[in-house]
Amino acid sequence: MERLVAVSHAFSVYSCELRQPNQVKVIFEFLKSGFQEISSSLDLSFEDDLVADEKIPFLAFLASSLKENSYFPYEPPAGCKRFRNLIAGFMKTYHHIPLTSDNVVVFPSRTVAIENALRLFSPRLAIVDEHLTRNLPRQWLTSLAVQTAETGLSENVLTVIEAPRQSDLMIELIKKLKPQVVVTGIAHFEAVTSSAFVQLSDHFELSSLPGTSGVLKYLSGTPLPSHAAILCGLVKNQVYSDLEVAFVISEEEAILKALSKTVEVLEGNTSLISQYYYGCLVHELLAFQLTDRHPYPERRSEKSKSVEVIGFSTSAVSVLNNAELSISDNGNFLIHMDVDQWFLPTPSTVKAAIFESFARQNMAESEIDVTPSIKQFVKSNYGFPTDTSTGFIYSDCLQSLFSKVVLCCVHESGTMCFPAGSNGNYVSAAKFLKANIVNIPTNSKEGFKLTEEILNKALETVKKPWVYISGPTINPTGFLYSNKEMENILNACARVGARVVIDTSFSGLEFDFEGWGGWNLEGCLSKLSSSGNPSFCVSLLGGLSLKLLSGALKFAFLTLNQPLLIDAFHRFPGLTKPHSTDKYALKKLLALREQKGGMLDVVMEQIRNLEIRAKRLKEALEKCGWDVLRPCAGVSMVAKPSFLDKAVKLSHSLKDAGNGEKDATYEVKLNDATIREAIAKTTGLCINSGSWTGIPGYCRFTFALEDSEFEQALACLVKFKSIIDN
Repeated sequence: MERLVAVSHAFSVYSCELRQPNQVKVIFEFLKSGFQEISSSLDLSFEDDLVADEKIPFLAFLASSLKENSYFPYEPPAGCKRFRNLIAGFMKTYHHIPLTSDNVVVFPSRTVAIENALRLFSPRLAIVDEHLTRNLPRQWLTSLAVQTAETGLSENVLTVIEAPRQSDLMIELIKKLKPQVVVTGIAHFEAVTSSAFVQLSDHFELSSLPGTSGVLKYLSGTPLPSHAAILCGLVKNQVYSDLEVAFVISEEEAILKALSKTVEVLEGNTSLISQYYYGCLVHELLAFQLTDRHPYPERRSEKSKSVEVIGFSTSAVSVLNNAELSISDNGNFLIHMDVDQWFLPTPSTVKAAIFESFARQNMAESEIDVTPSIKQFVKSNYGFPTDTSTGFIYSDCLQSLFSKVVLCCVHESGTMCFPAGSNGNYVSAAKFLKANIVNIPTNSKEGFKLTEEILNKALETVKKPWVYISGPTINPTGFLYSNKEMENILNACARVGARVVIDTSFSGLEFDFEGWGGWNLEGCLSKLSSSGNPSFCVSLLGGLSLKLLSGALKFAFLTLNQPLLIDAFHRFPGLTKPHSTDKYALKKLLALREQKGGMLDVVMEQIRNLEIRAKRLKEALEKCGWDVLRPCAGVSMVAKPSFLDKAVKLSHSLKDAGNGEKDATYEVKLNDATIREAIAKTTGLCINSGSWTGIPGYCRFTFALEDSEFEQALACLVKFKSIIDN
């Protein structure tokens, strides 16, 4: 008997598409060049094409940058040159607004840009779009009735009124209150204010078919008035929801320069990788540009007549005119021995962590929770005690975090106390923010360190002192405080109830750790906290860029053990927070740094390299007539030239020369006010003078430079000596 068997077959058809194969190839070539261990973190499957279209090109760009460049280059505080060029190109191509990179200043976020601008102008009254006030300082905000605002505002207090976006209501407020600064998101307003910032983030699209607005259409045919600027925050990306970069556009040179210097003083630098990300998006759009979408309008050559513009605040003018800020290259090659950045080769472990942090998808909260790692870090490195009440504040910019510390001091009516031989950038920030400042004298006999005796005398009459201490490694001298020296200093501070801010940002690169011995402050701090003045407290400020040998991965932290300070700090919420990718990379690298071999061996090798650098730089300076203080750690040293008060002839730049001749010269007498400019103009070497270090006559040199630039820096010293001799 036969049995019939039914056989059926099923076919499953799968469709596979390799998106952007050329860029995927770049990514895998990077992984094959020594980064195979992070291959498992790469996931190129996407449910949304828009996500793939953004993420794959960026990963390819990041992979190419990490593979081809041994270090991350210097970029001016106004923003990465490439990114500013791309923004200007986008505005010209898609909106027909003829801008250059000089018209663009980059900020970490819209909130930071608004707060910095308000501090620069320090208006009596400002009107700000109600959607943009959430992270402004609380004491600025008011809900006063209009009649009270007209008659009862203090001349010395900045007051911000939240404004609706309806144009008719906004215009009525402007007419009635006559504010000095307006930040508005509306497309049209009457130009009856002293200064206006138009916020276009909601209407600015990075798209091949971007929408436009009345403001952008207006600018395509008319130059931006001198009293107005455009503010735009880039927040509409498809991949990283918490990644933001902002930029301000102006056609007024004075405002652009002032904003650039303000972001340098108060923030430092905007995250380079964040600029890379949005720059990559803009680059893709420019490569895909659709030509002649609209006819190019003919732009008026003259600017619109502007009203009288509010001036910058007195404190801002003083700092911006006198502080040693970045030197503009004007197309010339400069060597930067005047910045606290890492230009030596970036270790492969750091590159791997950076790439993996952007390649990963769906990170767990535990993978980006850095607080346990920071707690362990401050305990193992400094013996700094923490508990459940300890506050941890994070930022992607050390300068920004310090600025908030200064604002807490100002809020308490305290006095910032800086020892002679401190970070000049911090002193400039404190002056800009109108803090009361006391300079504590130090002497060469003690290596320009603070001592218990110096502090006992200096703090005797100071009201509510906030003492800044750079340690264990001192910036700029590169000297070290021993554990005993720091305990004595803290004893002196406790007696007067001082708030102490210990800045550890430049530590972790000690040349002879065993001989120095390290810090363990736990016992001392526990004793002083229980028996000293109740207002005494110690906060720990730290930055991890140098410790992790990275010029691009920026992470700063502030550890607070005083509840009142934690509350005060939260009155200033406009702080740029580290991106989740930064936290992931940092957590991974801190764990690797605790293990034997690997990352720790790389750090030790670079420390030996820095020690050799310091020795070579010392010898070169001494041959050129400088008295050098040899550092024990870090990336900087100080030296005093023997030729101060000598006269030297300098060439004008073409811009400065009144008759336009290249050989136009002028004579200067070398001192703290002129030596930096003299060296930069004659050799292209940028250093910091005694005005920056706070030690009369002593200049600062940082030496974590790329190898060829370090050699050129040594040659520049020889060149300047020959100029002096002649």
